[in-house]
Amino acid sequence: MRILVVEDEPLLADAVAQGLRREAHAVDVVHDGAAALERLDVHDYDVVVLDRHLPVVHGDDVCRVLVARDSSVRVLMLTAAAEIDDRVTGLALGADDYLPKPFAFRELAARVAALGRRARAAAPPVLERAGIRLDPHRREVYRDGRYVPLSRKEFAVLAELLRADGAAVSQEQLMEKAWDEHADPFSHAVRMTILKLRRKLGEPPVVMTEPGVGYRIP
Repeated sequence: MRILVVEDEPLLADAVAQGLRREAHAVDVVHDGAAALERLDVHDYDVVVLDRHLPVVHGDDVCRVLVARDSSVRVLMLTAAAEIDDRVTGLALGADDYLPKPFAFRELAARVAALGRRARAAAPPVLERAGIRLDPHRREVYRDGRYVPLSRKEFAVLAELLRADGAAVSQEQLMEKAWDEHADPFSHAVRMTILKLRRKLGEPPVVMTEPGVGYRIP
């Protein structure tokens, strides 16, 4: 998934981002509400982890903008306030979920994963196609019963290809979902990841190239 972390405490923001990247997500980080709105204008995020009390533009106002846009992005709101009234207010603004600080990262990761499933069209928890079985929860991939060890990027790309259900996925779409904003769009990162993925999945080849369109698993 592509995730935006909006948190004005840099150490906390970096810790959350690093943890989510270990879960094979592409994560961007900003530290105020104005920067968040700029990123949301540019990128198609699945989930926003949004601190409520932000400088420049308040988190409540960021949430209001997303609701007004009728955006499909899901919002997990964070705040130091744990009172019921604060939680109710946050949800009333349009947030999809609410997590008071301090929190355990495992709970945040689980809530983000649940929101990501809601942001997409319904899909089976385990993705299967062409003899490939990908379990997002266990981070395991098998082909014809053989375990296939993948890097985080390879896993993320394969998951996007499987979710496409036979349709072609463009290089731009893969870059958007599996890499963060620091990735060079003119690099060969996607092509090299596809080459490594093909090699690890073995014969016969299962990831096909559609010239001028992208990649697909038929």
